[in-house]
Amino acid sequence: MTYGCIFGLLGPHLFRERKLYVAGGLLTVVAVCMTPLAVYGLERATGWWPQANPGSYHDYYVWVKGSWLAMELATLAAGGVALRFVRFPFLTAPLAFTLWYMSMDLTPLLFGKTDFSGPQQLWVSTAFGAVILVIAYLVDRRTRDDYAFWLYLFGLAAFWGGLSMMDSGGPWSRFGYCVVNIVLIAVSPLLDRRVFAVFGSFGVAGYLSYLVFRLFRNSLFLPMALTVIGVGVIVGTVAYQRNRARMDAYMVSVLPAGLRRLLPAERE
Repeated sequence: MTYGCIFGLLGPHLFRERKLYVAGGLLTVVAVCMTPLAVYGLERATGWWPQANPGSYHDYYVWVKGSWLAMELATLAAGGVALRFVRFPFLTAPLAFTLWYMSMDLTPLLFGKTDFSGPQQLWVSTAFGAVILVIAYLVDRRTRDDYAFWLYLFGLAAFWGGLSMMDSGGPWSRFGYCVVNIVLIAVSPLLDRRVFAVFGSFGVAGYLSYLVFRLFRNSLFLPMALTVIGVGVIVGTVAYQRNRARMDAYMVSVLPAGLRRLLPAERE
């Protein structure tokens, strides 16, 4: 806690007074990252936990438990205060990471028990990830500096990860999953965020692999079909990279004027 306080005081001083933006910003990030450990120490000293004793601090990065929630809320509060005084975009990284963890640790608290099912956690993660993506979009529209990148990244990790790990339930559910990933790919050039295309491409490739396994199960053509999918993904990626500016500009140009006004400022 002492180190955290020192970094928390020294970082803003270097950033604002000395104009050492990178050094001051990174020290402030370190102070925010130490918040969960400080709160954990206070909780262990007082014996108060939101749910039950979660065990050692190392388990914070391993197990999903509702008792981590106080640490996560404190980290978000510390990060919000830090951003008020230190306008350093990388400060959103620990906040986004904490929100991603919170998307998992909310499950036992929402269902009021420490023993919960996998589907419950996946649905909470998917819904929470969607909320983080909406927040990232709103931040992206209102800031010139890139404060939204880490929110997009961890929001997609929670949303796409939860959606991908769910039980498909049938071919139509898998097709719906493919459609969601196609939408992610389409959103990528509009928001100028390639991370959407990365997650969406993995999802589409996974769906195509599922179709291939169904069509060529126990067939000698299975390795060949999987190879075609892999090569197709590589060729498509290279072609998009070479023509990215022109394709992105075209997709933005065909949007109605009303929708173009909803894009982040740098894409207008």
